[in-house]
Amino acid sequence: MGCYGRFRFSPFLIKLQYNRANFTIQGNNIMDLFAQLLPFVFLIAIMYFVIIRPQQNEAKARQAMIESLQKGDKVVTNGGFIVIINKVEEKFFSVQMNKDIVAQVTKDSIARKYEDDA
Repeated sequence: MGCYGRFRFSPFLIKLQYNRANFTIQGNNIMDLFAQLLPFVFLIAIMYFVIIRPQQNEAKARQAMIESLQKGDKVVTNGGFIVIINKVEEKFFSVQMNKDIVAQVTKDSIARKYEDDA
């Protein structure tokens, strides 16, 4: 590497400047570009298969679970309440908390179906 005054120029930068000045594209540069972009393509593919795809599958399974709920099912809300579904509406569930209390909750607030182990 040469040092000219306060600036250092690498041979790579000089080569790029020379190629830009002559407006030439060499086959080498395309392979270099491909070699530089290949790790990013692998990272994006890994992120898709490790993060995005499992999250989409989980969302589909959750949506199917919510659509399959019917009257009499026990569910756990996001607040931690174990309730029984009284009525299924378009965007809400009418739920019974105990003998006297009936409330409405949104379908998004259902965490999971409650399974009795006893």
